[in-house]
Amino acid sequence: MSCKVDRSKGSALISGADGGVGGTNGVVDKTIVEDDIFRKVSAMNGTNKPPKLSQQLRLQQQQQNQENQQQTQQLQQQQQQQQQQQQQQQPATPQKQAMSADERKATKKSLVIVAAIFVTSLITMCYVYAIFPELNESEKQHLKIPRDIQDAKMLAKVLDRYKDMYYFEVMFGVVVAYVFLQTFAIPGSLFLSILLGFLYKFPIALFLICFCSALGATLCYTLSNLVGRRLIRHFWPKKTSEWSKHVEEYRDSLFNYMLFLRMTPILPNWFINLASPVIGVPLHIFALGTFCGVAPPSVIAIQAGKTLQKMTSSSEAFSWTSMGVLSVCACASLLPGLLKNKFKKKKKQA
Repeated sequence: MSCKVDRSKGSALISGADGGVGGTNGVVDKTIVEDDIFRKVSAMNGTNKPPKLSQQLRLQQQQQNQENQQQTQQLQQQQQQQQQQQQQQQPATPQKQAMSADERKATKKSLVIVAAIFVTSLITMCYVYAIFPELNESEKQHLKIPRDIQDAKMLAKVLDRYKDMYYFEVMFGVVVAYVFLQTFAIPGSLFLSILLGFLYKFPIALFLICFCSALGATLCYTLSNLVGRRLIRHFWPKKTSEWSKHVEEYRDSLFNYMLFLRMTPILPNWFINLASPVIGVPLHIFALGTFCGVAPPSVIAIQAGKTLQKMTSSSEAFSWTSMGVLSVCACASLLPGLLKNKFKKKKKQA
């Protein structure tokens, strides 16, 4: 027994039925009913051929799924691109990173070199002590780097006694001690500045202080560049990055900024010496700025040296008047740099 159904008539009947059912899904419902009818007819005829309309629906669904997947992938790619653009626009924050094996090896080698330089400096100090004039026992105990104003007074008495007969030996000894303290960032150079003001005339004392400060600071700069660069960047990457940006911003007026730092006690000298090579301050600007910048404070120290034996504390060297003069000099040193930056901004705006 076989059953045949005319597709066109079936479609017409179904379309008429759809009008009674109504709604927006009429075409879909009609297709479903047609498929159901043809499925039953195929089962009665012993055939198992899938309806053509069902295949078309499946193909349409597959195409729609593929389009949805493509749209989803495009949206994900757009989101990733936006995130990458935002990350590029935001300033990268340096993070602390572990030192590699090569960096550790280079750091150890640098530390060995610094230790060798320190030992060599100590040997030089011992040599200066050996060539010094013969002293009695009471004088030998005062031949040391002064740690307070009383030590400076006693050392000044001893050196003043031998200065005329052993002029260059005494000067060489004080210069070596001064450079040694500056090179290895050891406190005590203020007392040696006062001591030089006591021992020598004003022009000689001023030149010696500026020369020793510049030479010692330059050696400290070199040691920091040799060893401290890796260590400081390793332990303080964020601060180092911020300081470097400030240096780049005021690179045209770094000399004036160095003068200002040397004249004011905002930052200690040892910190300036150690940090300058790490943040990109050129050596020639650093050395010249140090030589000129320490001159105003040195004038005050030399004047204090003239009354050294009357002093009871190192704080007496800096009166309110002297601090006012230093402040005026420091502000004056910044003016050229500030004016230069102001003119640059005006040119950019124009």
